[in-house]
Amino acid sequence: MINHILNFSVRQRLLVLLATLILAGFGWLSLRQIPIDAFPDVTNVQVQVLATAGGMSPPDMEKLVARPVEIELAGLPKLTEVRSVSKIGLSLITVVFEDGVNDYFARQLVFERLQAARDKLPAGVEVQLGPISTGLGEIYQYTLVSKDKKYDATELRTIQQYIVRPILRTVPGVTDVNSFGGLVKQYQVLIKPDRLTSYGITLQQVFEALEKNNANACGNFIEHGSEQYVVRGLGLVKDTKDIENIIVVTHEHAPVYVRDVADVVIGAELRQGALTVNGEGEAVAGIVLMLKGASGRDVVNGVKEKLPAIQKALPKGVELVPYYDRTDLVKVTVHRVDRIFREELPFVTE
Repeated sequence: MINHILNFSVRQRLLVLLATLILAGFGWLSLRQIPIDAFPDVTNVQVQVLATAGGMSPPDMEKLVARPVEIELAGLPKLTEVRSVSKIGLSLITVVFEDGVNDYFARQLVFERLQAARDKLPAGVEVQLGPISTGLGEIYQYTLVSKDKKYDATELRTIQQYIVRPILRTVPGVTDVNSFGGLVKQYQVLIKPDRLTSYGITLQQVFEALEKNNANACGNFIEHGSEQYVVRGLGLVKDTKDIENIIVVTHEHAPVYVRDVADVVIGAELRQGALTVNGEGEAVAGIVLMLKGASGRDVVNGVKEKLPAIQKALPKGVELVPYYDRTDLVKVTVHRVDRIFREELPFVTE
């Protein structure tokens, strides 16, 4: 058998050389595409469900939100465990499946059950699936710094949410970007109870007026000769003044505006913590989450390629400063493994 192989190789030298080059090419491509990371991700197959409900207490979140969702998710194919953690206004339900179940198939099963669970939840509860990531998916972390202190914590958080995060989510392999620190900007309507009483207005009427007077309306088009005029009703509020000018009710042909019964200010969402960097005051940070199964090195390299575009989009004086990069750990790990094989296990390379 060996003689036949040798004779064939001698007679067909060009064919053998071509096959060798093809195998070497495939080997090189495979080497370039091998996902390299600092440590293996052994997280089981799980789907996380995030439920938010304003300022609802933990017992109510557990009883009225987490429990109905858990009951609805029971009995899924290849399900092994359902557990939950409830806090103020938040419930995290973790659904664990058997090993080998496709992640996207598992998410599809959970999503279908959530459609039925939404009808059993209190009004105002929002339920959504968590990102396709794991605890080892935090591959890149950074802070936003205002060099001249021109932008405060609220403005930096707004920049992070509406400029940096959308750009980073376009990087292949990035499933989400979490924001930390700063203050979430809000337009707050501070009701004056004595004014409501004097005008005979209820709090519900104020809520309805704010909701109904914050929308654009479409009126199709009007033909004018050979042209068409698009009809639009612009009603979206843009600033505090627009909110103040919303009419709540009309009393004796005199309108009562929001400004008559409340103060409209720019405030911040309630929070339970803060973020500082090197003790230099409040900061805003972002954590890039990698898609489960992706290569940490490749995803971080993609993030770094986006940094010039992000810096160009940032306001003058704001800078993105990284403080954790997974590729540094990958390089150290790969170097250490190579050193072990060369120095501590010399017989492997001989």
